[in-house]
Amino acid sequence: MNIQFEALKKSRELVLKFIDGLTLEQLHTIPEGFNNNIAWNVAHLVVTQQLLHYKLSGLQCLVSDELVDGYRKGTKPAETFSEEEFEEVKELLIGLPDTLKEDYEAGIFKEYTEYETSTGFVLRSFEHAIAFNNLHEGIHLGVIMALRKLV
Repeated sequence: MNIQFEALKKSRELVLKFIDGLTLEQLHTIPEGFNNNIAWNVAHLVVTQQLLHYKLSGLQCLVSDELVDGYRKGTKPAETFSEEEFEEVKELLIGLPDTLKEDYEAGIFKEYTEYETSTGFVLRSFEHAIAFNNLHEGIHLGVIMALRKLV
């Protein structure tokens, strides 16, 4: 399982690398042909990881309900982050993988509600969820890289 946690951390570090130096305006720009922006993708990664691992394990998410409601699957950018708010999202992005690993090692993930993803994968366990989440993170890293070229 360690490789899964390492992959998650590395993916998150790459996201931060690719958004480094962008202005708030660039982070919130939605290029033609896209339906979201870099800021939305970053917050979406935070939220999706929480839902796939904590909520589907019957546990409380470690992020606010407002963040979940604004950035879960099926949402689109509706608001813009202030500088301070986006810094908080980036802190969650980089810090929550360590918390996830600690919680896994502490054995808190005891049950899991089966969930079929929009890509057709059926997640039947926490272990399935972390593997799928890493795929999901890679997809959105690619989107962020494409968006960066256009903003």
